[in-house]
Amino acid sequence: MTTGPAPLTAGQVDPRPLVIPGIGAAAREQRAAALDAWLAGLLAAGLRETAGQRGAADPISADGVALVAVGGLGRRQCAPCGDLDLVLLHSGMPGMDELAAALWYPIWDARLGLDHSVRTIPEALSVAHDDVKVALGLLDARHVAGDRELSARLVGAAADQWRRTAVRALPALREVTATRWQAHGELAFLLEGDLKEAAGGLRDVALLRAIAFAGISDTLRPAVRAAHLRMLDTRDALHTSVGRRVDRLLAQERAAVAGLLGLRQLRRGTLDPAPRQLPPDGARPVPSDGAGPSDGVAELGDVLLRQVAGDARTISHALDDAWRAADRLRSGRRRGADGRPLRRPVARDVVEQDGELVLARTAIGARPDPSLSLRVAAAAASARLPIARATCEWLAAYCPPLPTPWPPAARAALITLLGAGPGLVATWETCDRYGLVDGWLPEWPRMRSLPQHNPVHRYTLDRHLVQAAAEATGYAREVDRPDLLLLAAFLHDVGKGLGGDHSSVGAPIAARIAARIGLPPAEVDLIEKLVELHLLLPEVATRRDLADPVTIARVAEAVQDTSTLNLLHALARADALATGPAAWSDWKARLIAELVRRVHTRLDTGRLPEPPTPDPALVAGPLPAVHLEGDRVAVAAADRRGLLAAVAGCLALHRLEVLAADASMVKETALVEFLVQPRYGTPPDPVALAADLRRAVSGDVSVTQRLRGRALAARGGGSPPRVVWHRAAATDAVVLELRAADAGGLLYRVSSALDEAGAQVRAARISTLGGDVVDAFYLVGSWPDEAERDRVEAAVLAAAG
Repeated sequence: MTTGPAPLTAGQVDPRPLVIPGIGAAAREQRAAALDAWLAGLLAAGLRETAGQRGAADPISADGVALVAVGGLGRRQCAPCGDLDLVLLHSGMPGMDELAAALWYPIWDARLGLDHSVRTIPEALSVAHDDVKVALGLLDARHVAGDRELSARLVGAAADQWRRTAVRALPALREVTATRWQAHGELAFLLEGDLKEAAGGLRDVALLRAIAFAGISDTLRPAVRAAHLRMLDTRDALHTSVGRRVDRLLAQERAAVAGLLGLRQLRRGTLDPAPRQLPPDGARPVPSDGAGPSDGVAELGDVLLRQVAGDARTISHALDDAWRAADRLRSGRRRGADGRPLRRPVARDVVEQDGELVLARTAIGARPDPSLSLRVAAAAASARLPIARATCEWLAAYCPPLPTPWPPAARAALITLLGAGPGLVATWETCDRYGLVDGWLPEWPRMRSLPQHNPVHRYTLDRHLVQAAAEATGYAREVDRPDLLLLAAFLHDVGKGLGGDHSSVGAPIAARIAARIGLPPAEVDLIEKLVELHLLLPEVATRRDLADPVTIARVAEAVQDTSTLNLLHALARADALATGPAAWSDWKARLIAELVRRVHTRLDTGRLPEPPTPDPALVAGPLPAVHLEGDRVAVAAADRRGLLAAVAGCLALHRLEVLAADASMVKETALVEFLVQPRYGTPPDPVALAADLRRAVSGDVSVTQRLRGRALAARGGGSPPRVVWHRAAATDAVVLELRAADAGGLLYRVSSALDEAGAQVRAARISTLGGDVVDAFYLVGSWPDEAERDRVEAAVLAAAG
């Protein structure tokens, strides 16, 4: 319903009253009522038109024909820009194709999305029997116009068929749902999630209704109903803001949507004035935390994202409970000879019953062990079994707080929980939903659902930390202290949302948590060091020349020993994998591994490794010489001036991203070597690339004009670029670091500007962070004159802007 509908033919109903703005249940009801009236008019007009086509004097009777709505209109939950799901139901009458055309074409003319079918009741039930998604859709069926009795027969028969077949149909439904979740992710933890299709979204509420309709479980508890209404309101606001049908809540839309919903910005430590997510039945409600950007005021969009995350968690948790109830019903409860449920010991004070973990009878007493909740969580994650809802509620209500420092049993249980790998995430989420995590870590509410504004991040902060710990288990055998690796991975970003450099801010916070857990002082210091240095290896590897002795010496001085180096190496990989696909690549892995190898050599022997020397074969033969091998490009020429810029521009012309570049002289011949990757995944034609490289280096005017035109067209936007100088970061050069928006041809423009300013570039390192880049240029010389540095800086900023 993005625009006013087109005029209809004579006798048909004007659809303009259907464009009803508004957010909330009342507005959705109004839209549904308007659509009902319009569709009823369309059906009446269609019956008259069909009668005329058939030569009848009077309109065909509506008996035996009905228009039935399913989907959002069937539920009276019409979004501002939603589509229509309609079934033209009939009792076997002739002329249904003509009647359907008379109905569907005006809807299309009104520019409304339409999913339609024409069926008899037996046909509809047969399709529903074979397709579980159709069966779910018919549970929302509602009479709109025509033969009301015919619609009632379909609604009753579909409901009866679902109740009889639901237990058998649920495995297929669960498989379809898992495929959808795999494609769309978890709404509770995504920074740009789909409100409808992601796990915990509106589509999952339909599953809860279906399971409740079959009498399998009480799925639609008050917390779920409240979360569902807020999710519908959010979608209404999203459609209103964007002006078209869209279900993915993008970062740039969040603030406008939050404003339409009436959410307000918060300062840290205040309570959320918006309608809050209700806690699970029996759980302790926890005040929301307004932690956001460095100024202490949560951005409006962040408030919305936290609300959506909380509502998605409520829905997901209810669906998890519903699936387990269905599993128990299908498999039957296991009973012993005495008729009691079978219970299998899993860990101390923990047993399995009907596929869930529950407390052993001996664990329930007047004074429960403070470590009991952690031990239950560790057992659940290790066994990959869910914790029963009643057990979570009992632990939330009666498990006492942990003392400071923690007892050894609690500390061991936390490490076991963090080291459970694939079982960690689901168990942690369950414990978080019932307020158990807040009892373990008072800092956790501030981090829950906290957005991360760097576009390389896929998850909110809380999920990222848990995911990093899960990823770290894959490197546990490579380090001396796998327990400290797990804890450091879990705490590495605790400083985010507090302003300043999160590594420096988070290090003392991590140290306090480690001390509270009960680690000895030496291990507390190591955790603090790992958190403070967790970005050292990836930043140095991607932004500095690894062949420069100063680079290796500085890293070795910061790390100090090989054990810490190995921990940082594992932590960097776990962090990158938990961040998202854009944060990791084979190239980055190779660079970090090479840096670690060189620092190892320095720490083990006290000597710096020999820098690599260019291959003389690259400059052999007639000049200019071009060598293409995999992701490496080497070009040799007689003149060094302009060589780096020309090759960089030509690579951009062929849609190749430069990851690293080195310039050197071999036997009086200039040589530049590049590490590249295709910008859009498809490598260019090597023959055409080599030909263009030779022409560009030789000064061919046709190539240089194409380079300049493409470079000017590709200038980036966003925040102004910034230059940072590092005068002691290299042996024979200073490092000019450019931070700017990513754009094709940026390296060409900047290297051309440096060349025109008289600066000699011996190396360049390009690090892409989502839509931004950090390009480091090694300029030969000491550059002591501030005026000269200012002149070069101005030229670089002009080229980058």
